[in-house]
Amino acid sequence: MSDQTRTALVTGGVQGLGAAAARALEDAGVRVAVSHLGAGDQAKAFADETGMPVFEWDVSDYDACVQGMKDVEEAIGPVDILVNNAGCNKDVMFHKMDRADWDAVLRIDLGSMFNVTRQVIGGMRERGFGRIINISSVNAAHGQAGQTNYCAAKAGVEGFTRALAHESAAKGITVNAIAPGYADTAMVEAVPDKLVEKLLKQIPLSRLADPDEIGRCVQFLASDDAGYITGATLTVNGGLRMG
Repeated sequence: MSDQTRTALVTGGVQGLGAAAARALEDAGVRVAVSHLGAGDQAKAFADETGMPVFEWDVSDYDACVQGMKDVEEAIGPVDILVNNAGCNKDVMFHKMDRADWDAVLRIDLGSMFNVTRQVIGGMRERGFGRIINISSVNAAHGQAGQTNYCAAKAGVEGFTRALAHESAAKGITVNAIAPGYADTAMVEAVPDKLVEKLLKQIPLSRLADPDEIGRCVQFLASDDAGYITGATLTVNGGLRMG
């Protein structure tokens, strides 16, 4: 990082990959705030453990993002680094999927890209610096049965990333995505052991990712060392999908 202390917001940042990203950025000297929705005791425990400012709002609600980002910037200053990590999944085969399952995932996983990023992009352009890092998924490109909503949303995240990178490069802002494979998080812990064993056989490295490995990728893309990388999707999946 530069000598100047930079500021970051990580959405969905009190658990899993978001928490790992927040800790990695703090380790690099960044002043970090995180957001969540409904994490309750887990959010309080994260705040107590890390001392990071924690905010609660719904990233799928535009007006809530307007107010939430005002509160964040009052606490830590203008946001230099945005990690769009918040998301959800509602997995069901498409022929059984209802409109609510579709809408919820698209609204949270893709709609939040507009809602949150729109609040910081103007300030980044004015200051001539910004790092926007959007968390996608291996399944955006790989595909996965039972995840048409999730895969569509994450593919949209990657398209959003490339387009915004084109628009922002001249203003000193890089926009990149990270597409993790399966990581050792609560989401994967909820998957039956037999399915996890089957999945591990498909991964050349034969293991799940440690969340900190994804966090270090966020840390790198936020750094000055990554200043010539924009519009990219960094795949971190143990070889599950190559090329």
